Amino acid sequence: MSTNTLSKEAEIRLLDFFNDRIDPMSMAKALRMVNFNLALNAMNDQNFTTEKALRDCFIWLNELAETLNPYLDLE
Repeated sequence: MSTNTLSKEAEIRLLDFFNDRIDPMSMAKALRMVNFNLALNAMNDQNFTTEKALRDCFIWLNELAETLNPYLDLE
């Protein structure tokens, strides 16, 4: 896994987005709902030509949701 650092401008824009426009917990919930629908549609689809891309998107969206609202790490 590669680790990319964000520029200061990108950090400021992300903070503005999550402070002014959307609650991180709401965003995490929306990401999880999108991921669920993505997985459900992929399972129902008989054409798996984009299987790797779907898997990668599923993983990245889950990681982003966990970053915004750590749900799976809670004990």
